[in-house]
Amino acid sequence: MSVSPVKRQKMESVLDQLKHHTTVVADTGDFNAIDEYKPLDATTNPSLILAAAQMPAYQELVDDAVAYGKKLGGSEEEQIKNACDKLFVLFGAEILKRIPGRVSTEVDARLSFDKEGMIQRARRLIDLYKEAGIGKDRILIKLSSTWEGIQAGKVLEAEYGIHCNMTLLFSFAQAVACAEAGVTLISPFVGRILDWYVANGDKKSYEPSEDPGVKSVTKIYNYYKKFGYKTIVMGASFRNTGEIKALTGCDYLTISPKLLAELSKEYVKLTPTLSVKEAQACDLEKLHLDEKAFRWHHNEDQMAVEKLSDGIRKFAADAVKLERMLKVNVTA
Repeated sequence: MSVSPVKRQKMESVLDQLKHHTTVVADTGDFNAIDEYKPLDATTNPSLILAAAQMPAYQELVDDAVAYGKKLGGSEEEQIKNACDKLFVLFGAEILKRIPGRVSTEVDARLSFDKEGMIQRARRLIDLYKEAGIGKDRILIKLSSTWEGIQAGKVLEAEYGIHCNMTLLFSFAQAVACAEAGVTLISPFVGRILDWYVANGDKKSYEPSEDPGVKSVTKIYNYYKKFGYKTIVMGASFRNTGEIKALTGCDYLTISPKLLAELSKEYVKLTPTLSVKEAQACDLEKLHLDEKAFRWHHNEDQMAVEKLSDGIRKFAADAVKLERMLKVNVTA
């Protein structure tokens, strides 16, 4: 339904309306997009940093990271690893100049099954931010939502006061375990869930309210609010604006620049679909998952098993590509 130019002048865009109900986060490493859409927070991952690092505009950050790696010395592998961590932090520090909230910085996906390795790498990233004059209250450390990742998040939150964003979350079991671990925030992936159902089922399109990814996040949101968990639910990985509008009222939504642009140009009335009041009236049973129960329940969800492993592989592959790019500079 089109809106007349006169009404449009009086009406806020869908993006501006969304900001009244949900904290909008920019899913990008591109500073220009952050400047344009003025989100509260921003999220990055190895794929986004790889894409941004290849842009000529950010070559100076790459050079600074490489110089840092060389300065610390050690083997070529150690120099590249240190340069990589530094690059993530340099991007994060620049993003924090442009937003009032927090930036999410991801631990290497190749550590997804190494609890102690994730804890050490997370603390290293926080130390690098501290060296840059940025406190841990403005950082969310992203960890894969494996059992080991969730337990690493539990330790980082409880023992070190480091806030965690649990990513690559596809199953209800993952969400329950994250809530029990007391992590700050989870990122359930909406679009990648839809991708799996479209690829593996007969149905090739869904109305937003019937979208499997939307239904997954709605159930998680309702569960958290019904049982009083403080963990923030941040829907992520959207394929279209319909999914976003169908999750209006969710705590946070992290959105790509392309979809932020579409929402900023759309003028229809937006009605919240999620609310604490409705969540508390839901018929949901509280679960407790130890490691054995978690692994069983997660394994029962074929989509989640496949998408978690696929997501880890893809983030790991982009981390390798980023290291190769830095290696060229380190050895130059």
